[in-house]
Amino acid sequence: MNNTIRNVDPLWLQKESATTLARLLPRLEAGFQEQVDSAEWEGYVERLRRHFPSLFERLYALYGEKYDFFYHLENILKSTTRMWSQRPGELRALDAMREVDREWYLSNRMVGAMCYVDLFAGDLQKLRARIPYLTELGITYLHLMPLFKMPEGDNDGGYAISSYREVHAQLGTMDDLQSLATELRHHGISLVLDFILNHTSDEHDWAKAALDGNPDYQAYYRMYPDRALPDAYERSMGEIFPEDHPGAFTYHNRMKKWVWTTFNNYQWDLNYENPALFNQMLEEMLFLANQGVEVLRLDALAFLWKQLGTDCQNLPEAHWVIQAFNAIASIAAPAMVFKSEAIVHPDEVKKYIGVDECPLSYHPQLMALLWEALATRDVRVLYNAMKDDFNIPAGCTWVNYVRSHDDIGWAFSDEDVIAAAFDPGEHRRFLTDFYTGRYPGSFARGAPFQENKQTGDARISGTCASLCGLEKALAEKDEVEIELAVQRILLLHGVVITLGGIPLLYIGDEIGTLNNQEYEQDSAKVGDTRWLHRAEFDWELAEKRGDSQSVTGRIYQGILRLIQLRQQNPAFNNAETEFTDSGNKHVFSFFRSNNQYSVFILANFSEHEQKLEARRLRMLGLRKTMVDLFGGHTITATRELVMAPYQILVLSRGA
Repeated sequence: MNNTIRNVDPLWLQKESATTLARLLPRLEAGFQEQVDSAEWEGYVERLRRHFPSLFERLYALYGEKYDFFYHLENILKSTTRMWSQRPGELRALDAMREVDREWYLSNRMVGAMCYVDLFAGDLQKLRARIPYLTELGITYLHLMPLFKMPEGDNDGGYAISSYREVHAQLGTMDDLQSLATELRHHGISLVLDFILNHTSDEHDWAKAALDGNPDYQAYYRMYPDRALPDAYERSMGEIFPEDHPGAFTYHNRMKKWVWTTFNNYQWDLNYENPALFNQMLEEMLFLANQGVEVLRLDALAFLWKQLGTDCQNLPEAHWVIQAFNAIASIAAPAMVFKSEAIVHPDEVKKYIGVDECPLSYHPQLMALLWEALATRDVRVLYNAMKDDFNIPAGCTWVNYVRSHDDIGWAFSDEDVIAAAFDPGEHRRFLTDFYTGRYPGSFARGAPFQENKQTGDARISGTCASLCGLEKALAEKDEVEIELAVQRILLLHGVVITLGGIPLLYIGDEIGTLNNQEYEQDSAKVGDTRWLHRAEFDWELAEKRGDSQSVTGRIYQGILRLIQLRQQNPAFNNAETEFTDSGNKHVFSFFRSNNQYSVFILANFSEHEQKLEARRLRMLGLRKTMVDLFGGHTITATRELVMAPYQILVLSRGA
């Protein structure tokens, strides 16, 4: 880390950090030491000493120019220590375990799932009864979509948060959440929740106090008395949802002020230039950690900091805020790690990844390019992007997924598209047409989200099965197309599960859930096509997962077999990923290697057989006889290897 922007001497920072901690530590001891066991206090102080230099550096970079910086710094340390002192004993024991195994999330045992509590199980208490389903599938990481108090009606799928400490009444209580977290942990499943730290809803208590004229809470947000500064900011900013919410500000007649609202007019952006707000948010973060959350997904990171004359995205200060939170979590709740959510240019996504920032990160470019390769039957863009993009700092990992709760955006680099001889604009329009079923011969049945009729820009909604052709094939009762659709589903999941990183399943995709057309009957959801793929989990359909002759059974058992392969083969444990050129533009290939253990994955993105030259494969170190660990077959390639349509091979050397 550096402070070149602030022109601060690193030696001065080091000395000032040590002096400051020496001055503040006796005050902390006087306030908290008697509240906890002496041995635990010593452990806490050891972590504080270890991480305070980086915390001080980040906070000084953010707030050092304020006259009352040291007052706020002391309050931040007091809040951190108070929240640690309230941490349950079982979680402190987990902290100790994770301090020994700091890269626990790199294990091949990590397999993720994500779902909405109400759609999957009804509420938090009922979800506990569904844990056996998750353990059957091999899930060790469960991301529950936003479940905290939210407005009725417009709430952006829960991302308009009204309280960080209250569960949405329909889902249960905070006690229910804590009990669920404990039971998941006892079954080897880490709980993952969203930390919506860029904004709150306008129904949050802070926003209500601001509306009532409280200046302290108005300072929690970004508010302006006239259009002078909003107009100045917007001259260099783009719009996020131009059709629904033009600009980035909303006028509130009651306050006579313009409020910064990046996403929706009911979501008020928080003001991290205010150290009091930072302090409040660290308490909200540690409160969630103390409920048993092991991974926090940090929402909308790119927008945390605003600066006049910029696009107000991906600014250095946004990184400093996250790094400061990371240092605080390392002191008070080291069992918890951060996952970044930054749907921005791939080069910017990687900047949020680091053991001092977000050790885990979504990989939106991989998701987009898997669907791109499936539509084009051409893996060149995918290969070029991954061989340049996949490597990230040691101790960090990607979270890879086929689908999420959100839409599919074509968030990949124009340079990689051009290198494959495609025009970026035309290519994105083709993909939109293909996955909405407009393109002649398309197998997909999706819907556009936030489509701009003038530019053709759009994102795609739809379940994995419907986008892979299963909905169309079932409607037409075409057995050949049904089989191809099943193979497409397994192909995409096969790549995600065998690739480096944590695979993340969107619950329902493993049983072939189709699009939910009934969402338009709900006035709160109509017009938002993302609800097309947010259907209630079909437990009746899931009962067919044991029938290997059914479509559901073939999908479920195929995905389960891939998960078991990943979890049981040491080649996938904290392994390196090396992408290779298969010599066939339809076939994506890569090695996974861990010391003497190695496997070679081949994925055919075409509905036609594909041939690979055996000599080329042997140049990569493969033998004539190999075992396909997924299909369970021995393969002999003397002159060429022939792959079936949409086949994925996980090859281990034979005898």
